[in-house]
Amino acid sequence: MEEAPGERTNLSGVRHILLVLSGKGGVGKSTISTQLALALRHSGRRVGIMDVDLCGPSIPRMFRVQDSDVHQCDSGWVPVYVDQDKSISLMSIGFLLEKPDDAVVWRGPKKNALIKQFVADVAWGDLDFLIVDTPPGTSDEHISTVEALRPHKLLGAVLVTTPQAVSVGDVRRELTFCKKTGLRVLGIVENMSGFVCPHCSAVFLWTPNSARAWKKAETSSKTFPRALPSLPWLVLPSRSWMVRHSRAPEGSVELDFLAEPVAAPPATHGGGTGAVEAV
Repeated sequence: MEEAPGERTNLSGVRHILLVLSGKGGVGKSTISTQLALALRHSGRRVGIMDVDLCGPSIPRMFRVQDSDVHQCDSGWVPVYVDQDKSISLMSIGFLLEKPDDAVVWRGPKKNALIKQFVADVAWGDLDFLIVDTPPGTSDEHISTVEALRPHKLLGAVLVTTPQAVSVGDVRRELTFCKKTGLRVLGIVENMSGFVCPHCSAVFLWTPNSARAWKKAETSSKTFPRALPSLPWLVLPSRSWMVRHSRAPEGSVELDFLAEPVAAPPATHGGGTGAVEAV
């Protein structure tokens, strides 16, 4: 239901809402969501992440806050803050589980109810961006998320894939989902497109000819993927991301759908495109 003029909800203070989608699991949606949040925070924005991957919540671990608890306030649930400045706030079912290894064995209606509760009952406060980390596929959770957020300032979606042809095929289905639901596609990130040498910062592409697969997929130029290589420091303890993002590596790639930098090395090797547009 459309928010009535003058009526204030828990999302009234959120300027932009951004969904991170993919058609396949394991392509790095949570990693991209985390990187986007850190990039926006580094540029002085206030960011929230809503983790609606109910069966595989990763966001708490990404920020090393998996032992934090969710508290109540007059407006609803208080999100978990990553730093003292409260520049990044998180909400995930991972904070609500008694044990981190507990499985969420729920049918669709119960999942949908919790997603709606995340949208309506979390006191996000004033945010520049709310990033929604979604599960893979085009299932009930995605439909519920889009429908619950549609009355608010839903900016669009960033799709995440990897260079493999199977993943490219799945992201095409995700593009179809966006088209059917009227969701604007802001861009596509081809994650793990190559490997960054830890010694010389050169970029080695796994599949130098991946652009051919995208041309065969008949993807429009506006949604042509931006390549993001694997960064060695991402495997370090997640707390170090907060420090390393601002100083290493030295280069950046412009994800122009947000016009914000995401860390990537400046050098390339062997004629590869590295961390620039994969054309």
